[in-house]
Amino acid sequence: DGKLILTLWQQSSAGFSKQTAGLHHLSFQAKSVEQVKEIEAKLHERDAKLIYEGIVLHSEGAKSGGIFFEDPDGIRLEIFTTEG
Repeated sequence: DGKLILTLWQQSSAGFSKQTAGLHHLSFQAKSVEQVKEIEAKLHERDAKLIYEGIVLHSEGAKSGGIFFEDPDGIRLEIFTTEG
């Protein structure tokens, strides 16, 4: 049906090392601030490790911003919106 599905699972017993080459973070765009907040609530329900609490602006005065959290291996993920 053309619907994108992303599955994350733990690959090792050790976390991601920021000192070695690899994926720094992966970002996904949401349709609205409300959608970002809905996803954040679902992450809280699943006890996901959030880097910051709430939506963080991409820069001072920016209209875009997102939430940042880690996958089971410690890779940073972001859900952002350009609206609001």
